[in-house]
Order: sequence, then structure tokens, then C-alpha cells
Amino acid sequence: MTQPNQSSRFEEPRERSALERARHAGAAVCGHFDELRAQVSAAGPGGLADASAVASQAAMAEVWEHFFKQCATDGLGALDQRADNLDRQIRDNGVTYNVYADEGGPQRPWSLGLFPLIISEPSWRQIETGVLQRVRLLNRVMADVYGAQDLLALGLLPPALVQGHPGYLRAMHGVKPVGGSHLHIAAFDLARGPDGNWWVVSQRTQAPSGLGYLLENRLAVARLFPQAFESLQVQRLAGTYRALIDSMKNMSVAGQDAHIALLTPGPYNETYFEHAYLARYLGLTLVEGNDLIVRDQRLFLKTLRGLVRIDGLLKRLDDQFLDPLELRADSTLGIPGLLQVVRAGNVLMANAPGSAFLESPALLGFMPALAEHLLGEKLQMPALPTWWCGERSAMEQVLPRLSECTIKPTYPGSTIHGNFDAVVGRTLSQREIDEWAGRIALHADDHTIQAYMRLSQIPTWQRDDRGSGVSPRSVMLRVFAVSQGPQSWRILPGGLARVAGGSAEVASMQRGGSSADVWVITSGNVDKTTLLQPALTPSTLAQRKRLVTSRAAENLFWLGRYTERAENSVRLARLTLETLGGEDQSSQPLLTWLGRMAINNTLVLPGVPALTPVAHARRVFERSLIASLGNNSQATSVGFNLRAVRLAGASVRERLSQEHWSLMQRAEEAFFQSCNAHVASADYSSVQALATLKAASDHLAAITGLQTDRMTRDDGWRLLSIGRHIERLSFLSSALRNGFETSSVHYSGGFEAMVALFDSTITFHAQYQQSRDIAALIDLLVLDRDNPRSMAWVVQTLRGRLAKLAGSEPEQLGLLSLSIPDPAQWHLEWLCDASEDRAHDNLVNVLLDCGEAAYHVSEEIGAMYFTHSGQFGQSLGA
Repeated sequence: MTQPNQSSRFEEPRERSALERARHAGAAVCGHFDELRAQVSAAGPGGLADASAVASQAAMAEVWEHFFKQCATDGLGALDQRADNLDRQIRDNGVTYNVYADEGGPQRPWSLGLFPLIISEPSWRQIETGVLQRVRLLNRVMADVYGAQDLLALGLLPPALVQGHPGYLRAMHGVKPVGGSHLHIAAFDLARGPDGNWWVVSQRTQAPSGLGYLLENRLAVARLFPQAFESLQVQRLAGTYRALIDSMKNMSVAGQDAHIALLTPGPYNETYFEHAYLARYLGLTLVEGNDLIVRDQRLFLKTLRGLVRIDGLLKRLDDQFLDPLELRADSTLGIPGLLQVVRAGNVLMANAPGSAFLESPALLGFMPALAEHLLGEKLQMPALPTWWCGERSAMEQVLPRLSECTIKPTYPGSTIHGNFDAVVGRTLSQREIDEWAGRIALHADDHTIQAYMRLSQIPTWQRDDRGSGVSPRSVMLRVFAVSQGPQSWRILPGGLARVAGGSAEVASMQRGGSSADVWVITSGNVDKTTLLQPALTPSTLAQRKRLVTSRAAENLFWLGRYTERAENSVRLARLTLETLGGEDQSSQPLLTWLGRMAINNTLVLPGVPALTPVAHARRVFERSLIASLGNNSQATSVGFNLRAVRLAGASVRERLSQEHWSLMQRAEEAFFQSCNAHVASADYSSVQALATLKAASDHLAAITGLQTDRMTRDDGWRLLSIGRHIERLSFLSSALRNGFETSSVHYSGGFEAMVALFDSTITFHAQYQQSRDIAALIDLLVLDRDNPRSMAWVVQTLRGRLAKLAGSEPEQLGLLSLSIPDPAQWHLEWLCDASEDRAHDNLVNVLLDCGEAAYHVSEEIGAMYFTHSGQFGQSLGA
């Protein structure tokens, strides 16, 4: 361990203000290891004054002193400014962690501290050696439990902790995993004790989280302290991730051309951000259970191009949800038949199903004996003393010590055993301790007791009403071991540090804690491996170009539809409010048309009185429309559509740029904040509503620009574009047809309103000046193929997109394209036929055909590309 009084090998800084702040920071709480000073804190119980006095007498650890010296030379200003920059970066990057995933609720920003946890080289050597040994041991334990089961026969493992554990999968007994390794990723939660050594607190093997968040932490914090990061020689992370993916490919049946996917529970999981982020960083296909299907004991991905073989799964889904045929029958997250694919040796899974029993805290107490039996070695890194109460002698030994320990469930998350949150004995009254002792005696197997240890404390930057400063907080470190080949692992040189909130001693994100980056210092060469691949095989290139999953395609399709629908509803709501407050508020045909459009597009609730020139009726209709703008449960108005845009985008977040996703979030958040603020004041005027709609329109215009100009023109984008054009075709054909049926277009106000709804006012007046001729209206809004809002342009573009999606040759249209009316058959004279017995019947019929075609194409696309039950044979052309 580095001693604080050793001479520094780092050069002197030019600026010392940040250093002085750190030197006079309060020491860690008495009895906790102080990371800043690399020693146990002897601060007295007298509070901050005592802590400061002790702190002023203790020197900082060498690495921390150098870190704070560099703070002044990075050119980023005061620490408060850095903290603001960090918060802004996390918010702008959309990093979220939801304690309770809520389909309709806001996402909680990820909490990241300003300072990293810095680990010296000797300290990391202890961690690396101990964790490598433990992951080897866990893999051997799992191999025995699902193989010969000698450990059970010899009594080295109690059957209740294995076969009695709900995470033990009998269906996997006797199955040898592809590649020979059961565990490809294992996480260990470590705590540094008062003695300065690291202790194992728990271990995670099912689907350990953190590999994505720690990457984001590294990018954010290293960017704030670039000089400190370089001069301290912090170990990089990319090489370990590269080793993981390379090993999964090499151990799979397909070798380097293997198609690896990341299996996620979906966008409502609390760590979905990490799943999408990690898939993008590693170059994996992000999939949900319903994206996959089993055929002939092989796993396939449903894509627009048909079924594509999956050779490996990096799963972020708990085992019990993997296969509804053999595990939880009520699971909608898994893949029916997946376990049979695993048994057949046709897919590599990281980790192999059935590792959940390794996560039981009770197992920690048996690890020393298991290490000596399986490895012939003593454990290099100890775990906190742990007693499983299922052993009577252990229970009798530990019950008198409950006030000094932590009470944990033996089977965490189980629905058939007693499950509860861990409880720290020192926080309980004597009565509560006696009650816990009674529960333990009644259900001994369900309870595990672990010794309590004071966590080490790191310096954090805290801000409150009293000011800013460096303050110690308790920390726990999650370290990851990842596979680098058969029966071989390496330790990620870093990790995820979880920092307790306030004076709490439990480091938990669910309890208001935060995270910190982890810097591992080396005196050797820094591994600067990159994940950029110098060369790709032809099959890999082809796979990357064509893969669009059916689920992603469907969500992109509806993202396009809801974006267009939101724009249409905003434009219609603005036009209606402007008309009700304008010069044409007494035009009955115009009001009839607007009222019908508002009802058809659910901008007002059912039962609202018809819109008429009577002042009271106009007022009631206006208030109803304004009240429905932010209504997300009854009227599907603007707020509903903006939320639908965000939810559809959340489901394909891995395909969207950060700007695109952030705009969706900001558009929804700003709109509802404005609506709620005005509703709360009980004075939501039409002027305020129009301002809110204008802001929403600006956001949607930016979103449209990103969808048009910033997305790759693959099949997923074509479906998004098709969705937009279907929605536009349906809306515009309905608007124009109703305009002629109500005769509103024959009046000046209605004529101008129609042109405005088509977003063609500037173009119309540039071409036709002040004309109100119906032929000019039809020419621009129906026939003009240079106007992206005309019927002909929409139909022509939609036919072309559908043909390209179907793989048709240039100038050739598929069956679906041909089901849409051909604008080449439309002629101005024929459409303008308004003889007494026809009254624009030809135009109305064309518009009816367009509306019906939009509905038909939408249904067929769903059957052909999303559910694969269409009448046209293949999903896409060969």
C-alpha cells in the first residue's frame, strides 16, 4: 500500500487551490478507512471540528495529492463548474437509471460523482489476484453442480443451497456449455475494511449490471480531468471488452463470424440505458425475447430479411424468465425452446443458465473449503464472515450477535422462500432484534447473517445551501471478471463504485446513492487497445448492413407514424385556436370543418357541443380543446402523441442518435411542464396554449430534420418514412375531403385554412398570389409533385419506398406499391369537374381511395414485416 509520507514521483503543479481544499477536507468517520489519506480514520466523535483537526495532521495519499494538484491545470475552472458540466453531460447523454421502471413516468438521471475512486497499483494487485481466483472457483463449482455433483456427495455444499435454490435449473444438469466455460462475466462487490484490505461482500453471476454505466462514468469523468487522467497512468478499459467479445466468438460454433446478440428485458427495465449503450459500444445486436425464435434446435433472429442465425447471447435477463416452456410459464420476456437450443450446443450463452444459486450470500461461508478441495489453494481474498442459519450450529453461534451483523435473505428475489431487504443490525432496536431472532428460528434456511464492516470513505464534492466542499462518503466497489478464452478470465482494470448518500453507510443506487468512476493506476505501459476493428470479414459486413429486427422495424414504423401524427395534431390545434380568435370565427362552414377534424383526430373529448358561430359554443369548444392538449388518458391529443413518440423512440434507442433521443425527451417534458403549469394556475388562455403549441412545433420540426437527414437509409429508416407517409396520406386526404364536403374551401377563410393545414401557404401565394381559385388549390395540394405536402407527392414517395423495401428492381413496383392509387391517372380537369350533378365527386372519390389505401397498406405491412403472416409470401424480395 502506498504510504502518504513517501516522496512523490509527480511534478509540482502551478496552482494549489484545489489541493488546499482537499487537504483541509474532513476526515472519514471514525473507524472507516480514509481513501484520501490511505489510513484508518481516528477522527473523534466530536463532529466536524474534530474531523478537520485530525485531517490537517494527516497527509494525503500520493495519488490523491497528485490528482488534486492537477485540478487547477486542466483549464476547466472551479470544481463547482466541473460539477455543473458533469451534470449537464449526464443529462444531455440521456444516462438514466430507474428505480421503478414506469412506462409513462419520467426517467431518473444517472447519479455520478465528480471525483473518481483511485486505486493504487499494490491495492489493485490484491484485488486482481483474489478475484481471478474466485471466478475460477465459481466456474468449477458450477461445473460440478451441473455435472458429477461430488461437492454435494462430500457434504462440501448443502443440498438446500443448491437443489433447494430456485435458481438451480434441473433442466441443465449434465449439459456442457459451448466453449467449456459456464461463466463469461462475474461481478464481485468489494469493500475496503479498516485494515486497508479488500473484502468480498457479494457476487453476481446471472446478469450482473454495471459494465455499461462504468463506461459512461469513465468517459464523463476523464473528460473533466484530462491531465490528471494521463499523468496518473490510468489503465484503459477497451482491451477487456475486446477480450470478452473475441472469446465469445472464438468459443462459439461459428468462430469469428459468429453473430452475437445482447438479450434485454426491454425499455422498461431500470437499466435499459446500459443495455442499449453496451450493445452499441460492443457492436452487438440488441434483442428482446420476442425478436428471437427457435427452429430445429437453433436460435434465430426475426428480421425484415427473414430469419438470421444467432450464435451467442450476452444475456441481461434473469434465468427464470429465459424460457416459458421450461421455466416460468408466465414469462413474456424469454424465448420458447431456448433451453433446448442450449442443451443441443447450438448457442453460447454468457452466462450459462443456472448460475443464480452462486449469488446466495450463504455460499460465501463455504468458499474457503471449496477452494482447498477444487483448486488446492487458500483463498487470496477473504469474504466477510458469513453464517447460513440453515446450519443449526451456525445459527446458535450468530443469533446473540445480530446487533453486530447484517441480516440477508438466503434466496434473494425468490417467490417461494422468505424474501426481504437486507437489514443492518445496528439500526434495530432490541425489540426488533428479538423479532428477527424469532423469524430466523422459525425459518432458519431463509436467513443468512453476515458480519458488518465499516466501508471505506472516498472524497466527494458536495453542494448544498451552505456552500460546496470535499466531504467523505462510504463506498463499495463492483469489480468484473470477464472471459478471455476457455477456462481463462481477466479482470477489468476499473469497476463501478457505488457511493452512499449523506451519512448512510449502505452504498445503494436504490437508496439515493450515486456512482463514481474507478481509476486503476499502473507504473507500466497503459494498454491502449481500441474496439475499432481494422478488418471485417465479408459475412460480418453483410450481416451489419442488412440486420433490422422485426421488433425494431415495427417500432420505427410507429415512430414515424406518431411523429407525423403529432405534427398534424399540433398544426390542427394551432389552426383551430387561431381561427376561434380571428376574423373568421363566425364562418359556419369553416367552423364545421374544424370541428369535424378536431373530433376525428380526438383533439376534444366525446360529447363536446358542436362548434358553431355562437360565442358560448365557440368558448366551450376552445376550452375543451385547450384542456385536452395535455390529457394523456382520455383524449389522444398533442400530449398523447408526443408521449407516444418518446415511447416508440425508447424501444429503438440504440438506433437513434443522442440528439434525436434527447429532443424527444425535451419535447415531451417541455410540453407537459407548460400544460401543467398553466392548468395549475387555472388560467390557461388560448394565447398561452398557442405559445406551448409553437414550442412543440419547433421541437417536432427538429425531430423531423433528424429523421430525414441523420439516419441511415436502411430498411428500418424506410419503414419509419413509410409510417410517416401513411399517416400523412390518411390525414391530408381526410382534411381535403371534409373541406369539400363541408364547402369550407369555397369561402376565403376556409380556403386559407386548408392551405395552412397543408403547410403550403408560402408556396401557394408565391405561385398564385391572392387567387382563391379551386383549380389552383387542387393543382398545388393534390397534383404538384414538387410539394412534399401534396397528395401526388405523398403517394408517389410512398409507392417508391414500398418498392425499395420489397427489393423491387428500379422502375418496378411490387404488389403492395400497386395497391396505392397511381397519381399519373389524376388530371386537373377531371378532378376539377364540379358540374351540378358531380360537385367534385371525382376528387372526393380519389381522396376516399387514398384514405382506404393508407389503412390497407398499414395492415399489410404489419402482417408482412412484423408478424410475418402476410399473403405476399416472403417478407422481402430476394
